[in-house]
Amino acid sequence: MNKRLSVIGFTLLIGLIFSIGVKGQVFSDESLKFSQVLNWIDKYYVDTVNKSILVEKAIVEMLQNLDPHSTYLTRDEVKAISEPLQGNFEGIGISFNILKDTIFVINPIPNGPSEKVGIIAGDRIVKIEGQPVAGVGIKNSDVFAKLRGKKGTRVNVTISRRSVNELLDFTITRDKIPIFSLDASYMINDDIGYIKLNRFAYTTMDEFKTALADLKDQGMQDLILDLGGNGGGYMDVAIKLADQFLAGQKIIVYTEGNSHPKRKFYSSSRGNFLEGRVVVIIDQGSASASEIVAGAVQDWDRGVIVGRRSFGKGLVQNPMLLLDSSMVRLTIARYYTPTGRLIQKPYDNGFEEYSKDLINRYNMGELLHSDSIVFPESLKYQTLVSQRPVYGGGGIMPDYFVPLDTTFNSRYYNRLLNRGIINFFTLSFVDNHRGELAEKYPSFDEFMDDFTINDKILDDLTSYASEEDLAFNEEDFNVSKEHIKLVLKSFIARDIWNSSEFYQVFNTSNHSVLKALEVLESQDIYQALLQ
Repeated sequence: MNKRLSVIGFTLLIGLIFSIGVKGQVFSDESLKFSQVLNWIDKYYVDTVNKSILVEKAIVEMLQNLDPHSTYLTRDEVKAISEPLQGNFEGIGISFNILKDTIFVINPIPNGPSEKVGIIAGDRIVKIEGQPVAGVGIKNSDVFAKLRGKKGTRVNVTISRRSVNELLDFTITRDKIPIFSLDASYMINDDIGYIKLNRFAYTTMDEFKTALADLKDQGMQDLILDLGGNGGGYMDVAIKLADQFLAGQKIIVYTEGNSHPKRKFYSSSRGNFLEGRVVVIIDQGSASASEIVAGAVQDWDRGVIVGRRSFGKGLVQNPMLLLDSSMVRLTIARYYTPTGRLIQKPYDNGFEEYSKDLINRYNMGELLHSDSIVFPESLKYQTLVSQRPVYGGGGIMPDYFVPLDTTFNSRYYNRLLNRGIINFFTLSFVDNHRGELAEKYPSFDEFMDDFTINDKILDDLTSYASEEDLAFNEEDFNVSKEHIKLVLKSFIARDIWNSSEFYQVFNTSNHSVLKALEVLESQDIYQALLQ
């Protein structure tokens, strides 16, 4: 009897421990139920199972039934997404591509470890720590594993350099390498500057302020801020960026959730661009933090929004680390623009339907015609200065709609691009003509004005594509020819200089940028859009 009572007592003790939880946290009946089922599977199931995989699948499925943006990330995924947002990693500081089974240096990062020891664009890494890495089927992940490492550690690489007969050995000391969130910054004309951001990261504000000051020094009066394709990032960085344009004590955004009391975020009056005119470019890929900035600028009539309706992500996620360094990003609130608009698009029909939203927009013609978008009157709001109508219910609708340009699309062009053929061809072209290009076009301005993609280059491209098993299609090629020339020149500029030069070339035919420029060059159009 006593033995039976002791077993019952032990069981009750275990139950009490579970009910009290760890560090005073009370476990719910549901969590105990889940633990019980998991233990039964582990103990009694007919086959051996991996409990870790079972738990991860259960977590993923559970979060997907909450909303589309509550997600589970493994430890490796946490590391992968953290680097771009933290703004740095530790390595040797090169941008590279794998060309013909060889690690090809596109550019060493300025003032980075590789540039300091003398590695230059066009170098080929053939050995790492004495082991061959050329002709062995190396992948990008392999390169990262071999060349990244702790700051201060060293790695030995052997380089093959064009015009040098012998192989060159370098010892590179790894360091922190910046990951830039600013893709481009330049003057479009004497008065108008252009800045493109690809994400909202820890370093974004430093990059933006540096670029803004540089453009002001060049005479900038008005600004085009390009957030096209910018999927977001840190909310506080978006608030700081919006603050650059707004006078003091203006609501930038507010958040609210069931267990998250309403919290308002205000501008500080310390912005560095409070006077000049502003055009913000958005599109269907602009999400979250991008929508905070665009919504604040639009609601306060501070500038004009140009492009297409943004993605529509207005949910705030809180990152919560688990015991094994994996993470749950749990939605804790919704965010609202200053007028009270909820930007989150509906997700009532489940995760699968939500994930098809952009495809559905295209199929319904929304990306091509603004009148394909119909907002109910119940979602109508008014801006805070001019009392203009704006709408909630799913993304920011621009003041000036720019349809998606599909005139150059063809199956042949899409395959050239998606299979990386244009990229690899450009790398080979620049490598084979680097000296000639440097001599003929010592500055980017000379390249921009005088370099053209001639028929010989196009013939070489199509021949290269044929060698890569992409058959030439003359009809498709003629449809896409001018755009292919633009993309080729843009890629060549990128490989010789950097991404800013890429956009200076590419934006000469970017309809959203051209419309933004048109709006700023006409005071009447700008003012009319804000009335």
